[in-house]
Amino acid sequence: MPLARISLPSGRTDEYKKSLADGVLRALVETFNVPQDDQFMVLSEHAPQDFIYNRGYLGIERSDGFVMIQLTVSNTRPLEKKRALYRRIVELLADNPGIRREDVFINLIEVLPENWSFGNGEAQYVKD
Repeated sequence: MPLARISLPSGRTDEYKKSLADGVLRALVETFNVPQDDQFMVLSEHAPQDFIYNRGYLGIERSDGFVMIQLTVSNTRPLEKKRALYRRIVELLADNPGIRREDVFINLIEVLPENWSFGNGEAQYVKD
């Protein structure tokens, strides 16, 4: 059920973008128990003038390889699962496609399960 919006600098290869999306999905499957086929992602590439971030906020030195990952999820998971997700995303993306840990920004947006419709105009997560 997560909706992932991934923003990255323009000019990355299709292989890089696939590795990025696959890593985020794998982390969601492993830590949030998301089904493997529950993949809804939008990757957006941005020119430098359209991709603005502080390179040193909170003492973390960011590079030109910086990516922003925003995940909309149901508000059903405790803090320890969220921390596990953050760690796993960073681990997987460091391994492939080789993104520095300092360059992975993650933001969760939590919504009620009733705020999802996967088609047919139905709220599939709502039990009547």
